[in-house]
Amino acid sequence: MANLKIFIAGHRGMVGSALIRLLQNQKEIEIITRDRAELDLVNQAEVQNFFKKEKINQVYLAAAKVGGIYANNTFPAEFIYENLMIEINVINSAFLSGVKELLFLGSSCIYPKYAKQPMKEEELLTGKLEPTNEPYAISKIAGIKLCESYNRQYSKSHSINYRSVMPTNLYGPGDNYHPENSHVIPGLIRRFHEAKNTKAPFVTVWGTGTAKREFLYIDDMASACVHIMNLDEPTFNEQTKKIISHINAGSGSDLTINELAEIIKAVVGYEGDIKFDHTKPDGSPRKFIDSQRLNNLGWKPKVSLKHGLNNAYKDFLKST
Repeated sequence: MANLKIFIAGHRGMVGSALIRLLQNQKEIEIITRDRAELDLVNQAEVQNFFKKEKINQVYLAAAKVGGIYANNTFPAEFIYENLMIEINVINSAFLSGVKELLFLGSSCIYPKYAKQPMKEEELLTGKLEPTNEPYAISKIAGIKLCESYNRQYSKSHSINYRSVMPTNLYGPGDNYHPENSHVIPGLIRRFHEAKNTKAPFVTVWGTGTAKREFLYIDDMASACVHIMNLDEPTFNEQTKKIISHINAGSGSDLTINELAEIIKAVVGYEGDIKFDHTKPDGSPRKFIDSQRLNNLGWKPKVSLKHGLNNAYKDFLKST
């Protein structure tokens, strides 16, 4: 039997590299990857030629232009254009070349700024988005709707299953630990580590510390992706709707930024104090997604926050 050829778009990113770690030791699988220099996913002709030539069986679409608030505010045209083009080119070229199974990775920023907590899949398009990353969020919503629309039109005639997963805040090996534009966990890891090295008396954390957030370890996310990809159609259809077919992937618990800072402080071994800068914004008071649909489909996370943060700190030490 020929190997299953799996294309991981975005293999250098956090999710893509975690998918490779999970899939590379499985039998009868051939993982296909391309660097940006070899394949520009924004270029339609290049993507179509790639799919024609490679005869791919499955696609994990984890490629995206990503960035923090500053980048989203400064380059909104690039964010919406590049992400839309990547999704359109990969999904349509996959379809034209006969790919039956595809999984699109979105983001929990697709949900309205004031969505009910915890956020169920049905909250999509029920209110206004967070203005700072609206172009990025719109592109991710378009990716979901592309998958849904291709399924609605072609699932029976072409036997395709194009699915979408929306992760909560991800962390772990391969994260971005940049001092200015990293997310909360890698940012705090760096700050506590540097404070430990300089014996600083305290570390300042933005906001009041009362905002609540949810975090999922990157290898758990990869296992959720593979689980969703490989679900049989009747099981998947039992838990989803044709128009709201995306699936949330979260850890199932959240905590305050204060609690998170205390855990990271202990993991790093910093012995000073934590101070909160109340002049800085908290953002939403709570961001927590409802993962019941995914749990009902037989998946649950395995890595505890403490264990995951230990691994993340080891990864940070390797990267410095």
